[in-house]
Amino acid sequence: MSYYSIPYAPRRLEATEARLDAIYSAAKLGLKGDTLALAAGMLPVEYRRLREFDPAAEFAEQKGRADSEMAASTTLHTAAAQGDAKAALDILKHTHGWVAKQALDINIDQRISITQALEMAQTRVIELADTAYTVIESQPDQPEEQEHGV
Repeated sequence: MSYYSIPYAPRRLEATEARLDAIYSAAKLGLKGDTLALAAGMLPVEYRRLREFDPAAEFAEQKGRADSEMAASTTLHTAAAQGDAKAALDILKHTHGWVAKQALDINIDQRISITQALEMAQTRVIELADTAYTVIESQPDQPEEQEHGV
């Protein structure tokens, strides 16, 4: 069995202008995490380390996302201002939390007479018969009678 030696020399990454520009461009296109790192020419672990040690890398990502959102929002607002109703509704829904009213119209045209309602109520009433009853109280002090007559 033989062992192979793989030389490994970690790259020292710095937040150069070109690298920050690559991060910015990838974030502006909506890439996140590992795909952002790979698109910017770095391994994911290298990008995480760079963000940890240099706040300029994280700022470049945030700025790219913000500029992308600004461009999309500007396009949507321009379309709404020019009369695009769908764009205007999307702005209301997603930015302002607007929900269209949902109207529910129920028409029931049924007439009930009072005499008919009383008749229906009478059929539902349970009649109780008045019966006489006697209360039997038990007397625990008396011994029970034997059945054999002793």
